[in-house]
Amino acid sequence: MNKILVANRGEIAIRVMKTAKKMGIKTVAVYSTVDRNAPHVKFADEAVCIGAPPSNQSYLKANKIIEVAKHLNVDGIHPGYGFLSENADFAELCEKNNIVFIGPRSKAIKIMGSKLAAKEAVKAYNIPMVPGIDEAITDVEKAKDIAKEIGFPILIKASAGGGGKGMRIVENEKDLKSQMNRAISEATSAFGDGSVFIEKYVSSPRHIEIQIMADSHGTILHFFERECSIQRRHQKVVEEAPSSVLTPELREKMGQAAIKVAKSCDYLGAGTVEFLLDANHNFYFLEMNTRLQVEHPVTEIISGVDLVELQIKVARGEQLNIEQDNLKINGHAIELRVYAEDPLNDFLPSVGHLDVYKLPEGKGIRVDNGYEEDMDIPIYYDPMLSKLITYGKTREEAIMLMKQAIDNYKVKGVQTTLPFGKYVCEHEAFTSGNFDTHFVKNYYAPEILQKNTQNEAKIAALVAVNQYLKDQKTLRLPTN
Repeated sequence: MNKILVANRGEIAIRVMKTAKKMGIKTVAVYSTVDRNAPHVKFADEAVCIGAPPSNQSYLKANKIIEVAKHLNVDGIHPGYGFLSENADFAELCEKNNIVFIGPRSKAIKIMGSKLAAKEAVKAYNIPMVPGIDEAITDVEKAKDIAKEIGFPILIKASAGGGGKGMRIVENEKDLKSQMNRAISEATSAFGDGSVFIEKYVSSPRHIEIQIMADSHGTILHFFERECSIQRRHQKVVEEAPSSVLTPELREKMGQAAIKVAKSCDYLGAGTVEFLLDANHNFYFLEMNTRLQVEHPVTEIISGVDLVELQIKVARGEQLNIEQDNLKINGHAIELRVYAEDPLNDFLPSVGHLDVYKLPEGKGIRVDNGYEEDMDIPIYYDPMLSKLITYGKTREEAIMLMKQAIDNYKVKGVQTTLPFGKYVCEHEAFTSGNFDTHFVKNYYAPEILQKNTQNEAKIAALVAVNQYLKDQKTLRLPTN
């Protein structure tokens, strides 16, 4: 494999290209007109404009990307995450054009892309699943019968869903009809597929996922877990590895369950198996993400592997030369997704101009970044600026480093999730490890963050005044 096209933008495009260059592989960037001066375009060996800013006119144009790849004699396409990364038709299109898709086969993407098909696939492997119905449903009366059988509260979920879309928690029977209609409508609008299913709502769950890697020679490895319970709108903001609540025995059980899920769909490459963990530490299969995850750096740091490098090697047909028993957890890593969002205004996007943009540096700090000072943040894409990752020998050290790194990350011109990240790291529920996916609902309110920010500003102002007064008292001798 001599040349790879990265069908993505921002920090993940640069992240993939860095490994490709390390491996002596040339890189091709694709970009929309609004991204013409973006860092990922400058970083690549070659770059081609593929369309207008809206993603359906550029980054989602599968045929155009294939056309560029063929014209530039590209050997493989890495989709990153988002956009076409979990599009089975795109993977198939690559296969038909003799271009290696650096990801799973289209069949596995199709199976795991449907929550119902995924549940059906893993049934034979005795993987624990949340009680519920394993078929699409639109009949409200039938839904009521199922809900009574498994007990309220229940969760209505879109089969083709993700990111919290088409998902509704129903506490009682009287709300079932309206919530079901909303879920179907939202799923149809978001995914073009209105099928929903019902399962028991697991209260106070933790969101634990297992990173796996499978080659074409029958080897499947797991690279331990990531804790992803700090979420807003069902989307992750803070992730860490390892989880503070898993015992070695539970970790191994979940790791082996993840490997079985990969076997159930003849998986190839990097994937993530997601589980819910209840208050009694029972775990349930949730779904499989058939791509590299946003939060993959925390796994790389604690396990000492480059997951993108392994993806490329597997795609080239190589055998994984790692033994499961040789993989060990070293230290602790935490990641904060730095979004251009306003945590004081329901985390709404805060697009604008980066007047100041300075990244933190130092031992134990990694920033996977996609922006530069003086850039505009486009309204067309996910507003993630970067991923801030810290590493320590212990969880406490990683948290301390994260707080320092947040303080040294300077952004002016837009609001970001940096203050929220610091709030999380300072909260007793997080530092104690005693939290779940309801952290934001239970502990966070914009006014608390606003008060904290104002107090910090007052302290900073007092320190500055104090220093100024000290400077005034200092005798300065004239120099000749």
